[in-house]
Amino acid sequence: MSTANAPVLEHTFASELEGLYTAHEPPGFKAPSLLLLNRELATELGLDPEWLQEHGAAALSGSELLPGTRPLAQVYAGHQFGHFNPQLGDGRAVLLGEVVDPQGRRFDIQLKGAGTTPYSRNGDGRAALDSALREYIVSEAMHALGIPTTRSLAVVTTGERVVRERVAPGGVLTRVAASHIRVGTLEFFASRKQKSELRRLVDYTLRRHYPDEADAPNQAKALLNAVGTSQAELVAQWMLIGFVHGVMNTDNVTLSGETIDYGPCAFMEQYNPRTVFSQIDHRGRYAFGNQPGIGAWNLARMAEALLNLLAVDEDQAVAMAQESLKHFGETVEGRWLDGMRKKLGLVGVDGGDQPLVQDLLDWMTRTETDYTSAFRRLSRSLVNGGVAFEGEEFAAWNERWHSRLGDADPQQTAAAMDRVNPIYIVRNHKIEAALDAAIEGDMGPTNELMEVLSRPFEEQPGRESYAEPAPPDFGPYSTHCNT
Repeated sequence: MSTANAPVLEHTFASELEGLYTAHEPPGFKAPSLLLLNRELATELGLDPEWLQEHGAAALSGSELLPGTRPLAQVYAGHQFGHFNPQLGDGRAVLLGEVVDPQGRRFDIQLKGAGTTPYSRNGDGRAALDSALREYIVSEAMHALGIPTTRSLAVVTTGERVVRERVAPGGVLTRVAASHIRVGTLEFFASRKQKSELRRLVDYTLRRHYPDEADAPNQAKALLNAVGTSQAELVAQWMLIGFVHGVMNTDNVTLSGETIDYGPCAFMEQYNPRTVFSQIDHRGRYAFGNQPGIGAWNLARMAEALLNLLAVDEDQAVAMAQESLKHFGETVEGRWLDGMRKKLGLVGVDGGDQPLVQDLLDWMTRTETDYTSAFRRLSRSLVNGGVAFEGEEFAAWNERWHSRLGDADPQQTAAAMDRVNPIYIVRNHKIEAALDAAIEGDMGPTNELMEVLSRPFEEQPGRESYAEPAPPDFGPYSTHCNT
């Protein structure tokens, strides 16, 4: 492998946080092949797309290591479906190192599906190609929607077959993240009562993600508040876009505030707060409407992990935690309501906005209305002077909405709404069709889907089917973790 123009990796996590990982060299594959390369992201990171195109199959599958690489598997704990597991970890992922982009921002480069690690337990460490492609498609779609997320640099096929829900080609995803530090990472040290190590992790995380707070007199409090704010804003954005994460365990909650882990996730079509896609979430713990409450629950677990660092006096520490949790709830509600005002073209603040929004959502639930397209129909009604939906109940709501809009220019209001209401989301039937075709060797549907999703707010003539809900014969949709 030529090293000219190869990525230059740094290793601050490995150097500063011993005890949170095991050095591990991935086993590699005999016949890897580069299937997808995100050339735009590579350029943003300051990497050479041409070098990656030539050497990516080997370098991004773990088959050949870049000079100076210190590959490792991270360890962390986590609450999974409410139950604490004191040791989890990267069972099929390897962190190669970090890159610093031209703007000075630091990102992890991780291989997902690269083989067994010391934390694989009984797993094989592999990933199926459809799992890798799903994360690539959805994470890049989230980025195009403006939602904080890990991103995908490449997908490599391994030349092997993997048995999951079906027998499929193996794949390795190259995931790019601000970092992979999670609430569960804090829980790992806290559960072992390793206070000095926990303090070191807090200091590192603040310096990496919230540098303005790095010198705060109470670093634990600063980190709890910063993560609470970033996670509240993230969950609010999920709610605004109709995204169901599906597995909000504490090991899937990043301290950077990015969406991570695109396993049993999906976008809601017919509006219903009880929407669940994960086939293992039998009780609906992570249903769409539960996400703000689960976000608060996860932040409470983070507060528990930091309790001994917040204050010597336990009552004082608990009071700090409660204050942060209160702020989380207020931030989620506030950001969500502000976002809903923008989706409906409302300017300023009115005491009747919350019931106006809620009454619309309740109507959507009763009528099984498609959430995403409904807002575009509303903006079109302003332009055309018509009514978006039929029926007396909607007509009554529509009159209230127009009264709230007042004398605002309809054209300008519609244009503002269209800037925040996408036409295209990851429609479940479209991604499944693309993945089925990819498994059979046809990447055409995947490439077209990604092209559509890269411009979610722009009308794309000839691609109207990508904006339509699944047909009735698609049936109930469920997803799985692919582990």
